[in-house]
Amino acid sequence: MQPLEAAILRTVLYADVFDFPMKLEEIHHFLISDTPSSVNEISQTLDQSIILRQKIHQAGEYFIYKGGENRIQVRQKREAASQYLWSQALYWGKWLAAVPYVRMVALTGALAVRNAADDDDDLDYLLVTAPHRVWIARAFAIVIVRIGRLRGVTICPNYVLAETNLVQVRRDIFLAHEVAQMVPLYGRDHYRRFREANDWVYQQLPNAIDPYFDVPELKVGSSYLFKRFLEVVCGGTVGNWIEQWEYQRKLKRFSADLQTPHSSAKVDDTQVKGHFNDHGHPVLQKYAQRLRECGLSEEPLAMTGD
Repeated sequence: MQPLEAAILRTVLYADVFDFPMKLEEIHHFLISDTPSSVNEISQTLDQSIILRQKIHQAGEYFIYKGGENRIQVRQKREAASQYLWSQALYWGKWLAAVPYVRMVALTGALAVRNAADDDDDLDYLLVTAPHRVWIARAFAIVIVRIGRLRGVTICPNYVLAETNLVQVRRDIFLAHEVAQMVPLYGRDHYRRFREANDWVYQQLPNAIDPYFDVPELKVGSSYLFKRFLEVVCGGTVGNWIEQWEYQRKLKRFSADLQTPHSSAKVDDTQVKGHFNDHGHPVLQKYAQRLRECGLSEEPLAMTGD
């Protein structure tokens, strides 16, 4: 198998773990490879490769791993659910952007690639905050979570980190995808800084330079003055005390959950990664199984950086 054939097959196999038949443009953008390739090169390889025709089925605009034709209906259903949720994600993202000390809001998870399981699926966000204000910002964000819950919406700002701690230590294809597929809603400068701090992603997804789905940046508008007022109130010594009090209070609350076998959560004074039930490891196991089925070498389940 030639390198580009293997890269295309790896890409389709990874998406298959999520029951996600891929379009040509998606294969190109999320190509799992160590070198970039053009859309034309990928299209020609799909057309001409005997090996890929044996393992990948094309149905209309979708490319599917063998035997997964029924997943097209699953994807179409999820696209409809995602279309419904998208406007809600933007609406609540604007609320999160108005939170004191929040410098970036990005949509993450399944909805970021229009693959939400249902029209009541979670709205997952990554927040970047000012230094030394991770826990204050999170506390304000939880208020929005509770307001959303009263309106039947599940808002999950499950990753909050300071702008001084953007580098992701865990480096595997699962996290590379999470980084590459996130949709920046607010704070484009901080989004670019986040991507630059994690340029290792390009070693695995070299074509995913920009977001696949790009939306106009949300404007805080009239909430900006109130946001600035709260930042002044929570600044200085008073803010430092509140930050430490909230950090210690939540650290005690999360201590048991941090010890669970499948937790990848990280809680300290620069980040709140509330992934107490890590989805990454089972995803990588299923992906590795598909690689073995196709005679491809397995990739490491996790890599850590310097």
